Amino acid sequence: MHTLLVTLLVIVCIALIVVVLLQSGKSAGLSGAISGGAEQLFGKQKARGIDLVLHRITVVLSVLFFVLTLAVTYLNL
Repeated sequence: MHTLLVTLLVIVCIALIVVVLLQSGKSAGLSGAISGGAEQLFGKQKARGIDLVLHRITVVLSVLFFVLTLAVTYLNL
């Protein structure tokens, strides 16, 4: 049981890292200020949908991470 939980924890950790790295930053600095006008003119609807999905996946993976971490810790005692 312990080995299964640790394996799941490693998979969730890797998935969480990948999903966080795929998300776009909230402040893009100077490049965001320059391209911000173009985004307002042409719209950014598709990127918002992807960001929303990535945000939800991040929340689910983070909850799984904490639950699995607590379960592994409890089984180690």
